[in-house]
Amino acid sequence: MDPIGRIPVVDVAPVISEGRWPAKASVGEVVPVEATVFREGHDAVAATAVLVSPTGERLEARMVDIAPGLDRFRAELAPTSEGDWTLHVEGWSDPYGTWEHDATVKIEAGVDVDLMLAEGAALFERVAAMPGLSPEDARLVEGTVTALRDATRPPEARLAAATAPEVHAALDRTPLRDMVSPSRAYPLQVDRPLALAGSWYEFFPRSEGARLDEASGTWTSGTLTTAAERLPAIAEMGFDVVYLTPIHPIGSTNRKGRNNTLDPQPGDPGSPYGIGSTDGGHDAIHPDLGTFDDFDAFVARSRGLGMEVALDLALQCSPDHPWVTEHPEWFTTRVDGSIAYAENPPKKYQDIYPLNFDNDPEGIYLEILRVVRVWVDHGVTAFRVDNPHTKPLPFWERLIAEVRVDHPEVIFLAEAFTKPAMMHTLAKIGFHQSYTYFTWRNTKEEITEYLEEVSGPSGSYMRPSFWPTTHDILPPYLQQGGVAGFAIRAVLAATSSPTWGIYSGYELAERVPRPGVEEQVDNEKYEYKPRDWSQVTEVGISTLLTRLNEIRREHPALRQLRNLTVHPTTDDSIIAFSSHLAAEHSPTGVADTVVTVLNLDPHSTRSAMVWFDTEALGLGSEPGPAFAAHDLLTGETYSWGAQAYVQLDPWANCAHIIDVRPL
Repeated sequence: MDPIGRIPVVDVAPVISEGRWPAKASVGEVVPVEATVFREGHDAVAATAVLVSPTGERLEARMVDIAPGLDRFRAELAPTSEGDWTLHVEGWSDPYGTWEHDATVKIEAGVDVDLMLAEGAALFERVAAMPGLSPEDARLVEGTVTALRDATRPPEARLAAATAPEVHAALDRTPLRDMVSPSRAYPLQVDRPLALAGSWYEFFPRSEGARLDEASGTWTSGTLTTAAERLPAIAEMGFDVVYLTPIHPIGSTNRKGRNNTLDPQPGDPGSPYGIGSTDGGHDAIHPDLGTFDDFDAFVARSRGLGMEVALDLALQCSPDHPWVTEHPEWFTTRVDGSIAYAENPPKKYQDIYPLNFDNDPEGIYLEILRVVRVWVDHGVTAFRVDNPHTKPLPFWERLIAEVRVDHPEVIFLAEAFTKPAMMHTLAKIGFHQSYTYFTWRNTKEEITEYLEEVSGPSGSYMRPSFWPTTHDILPPYLQQGGVAGFAIRAVLAATSSPTWGIYSGYELAERVPRPGVEEQVDNEKYEYKPRDWSQVTEVGISTLLTRLNEIRREHPALRQLRNLTVHPTTDDSIIAFSSHLAAEHSPTGVADTVVTVLNLDPHSTRSAMVWFDTEALGLGSEPGPAFAAHDLLTGETYSWGAQAYVQLDPWANCAHIIDVRPL
């Protein structure tokens, strides 16, 4: 057990499960470091937040007491490189703070005046002897000593010279620290920026270029080569990652037909999640899609357009998967001798056998690690992991850690729509990003609560990825909200989370549900779905998506997570929130603040007063500062202050995305 320090430092954050797992950050991400720091008696205490890189680089910042009386201190630091960092907090006695308080009280009361000024001079002589003072600060400190010892000046003037703002600034830069007491060092995993912030585009390669022969009624699958023809349009919309659903061979036994039926017709391609056939398993490509040479060309084309490739990692097998015959012990055998297929009652997946990790965990682990390495070797830099909550946590913890040793660039996204404890623990043990409940948060109250949750303390380990729809999910809001609903949810996802994504067809506002379920009719999981992209311009969503991704790239505040503030509004269907990045952390060296004001009602025009927390906007705490509100969607500029009136319609003008420009 670590002994408590002379200046106690407790409750350091961000710390995950007392340091069992590292907190997360990405290069350039602002990390809020907090701790409770106190001491006996009445002398002043202070604290320094410290990040230490794998090479020993030390970043530090003076902490601010954010809860006077409760001794809670806070500072913000941004790591500068990838790797395994540590964080700790140094508590220390603040002799200058103690002297300033005592001298101010006593000199104003005429008590011990000469003594306090003499003690101040001695204190500043200590400061002058410290290493690290800049020449300018050294001259300032020497002048302060002279002023304190100048008996010809009034005591009040001598005190004022030693408590001036420029003196405070100098001692903030190089403080006089006594009894420095460091906390334990806690782990901080720093990943590349894409682990925190990026825009994803999902599509089924087999649908791009698929053709129907009207005469015979048979389909020809799209290929990786025809799918690559879609890449320029995706890149033009500004997406960073192209995510492919499984591209492996698909089994024929118990193959699903259209709309998840059990009677496939000739030519039905089956679900790509029914992985495995005589053509191979998870380390193979469906023959209809092409070869590994075609896949390598697809990856190269994506990278040439500035995008990375993510692949679905779905750890289940069709009954025809080679593993079923080669390793029957990897599956669950029922008392009647049959292998159990996947179920999530009332859902049944007769075309899928789940792996049983209890029978041969080491064998399964080594095989999955080999499969992951196959795809990494072919240029895959991210995996969208299907249903990770149905596999053992130790398996994921080990797999992600081992992949990170040789390939720290690889990102794992957890597709786990499940109970909070599991979702949060998957994030803690290593998943870089997580699907969330965003898809089902619709009302202003629900969204406000959720945005504050994901951008709060949980943001130190669970990075949210906001998706308005997926190939599995078409929520009621979008079923009923029309094109306006798609626009609203895109603005909300793109400006409230550093990572967001859409499923192909979002540009066309595809929203017809299969009766009784929250998914699209004629679901692409079970059939080819070539789309008429010539209709995109008419719908207009792709233009909005492009502008949203442009705004995200232009404004680094939107690529942060733990900097979001929700602002009150007077209408239950208008939500306002902001993201602020201080100048010292901005890659441009200029502070960046973006405000989103959004109409959540896809059917009606709404109006409201918005009440801004001006300090959260980086404008200070004084009431009523005016600022130029430049709308990044329309190009218009308004004069706003601590409050503003807005009127927003459901579609063409559903939102203001405001670049805050101080006057």
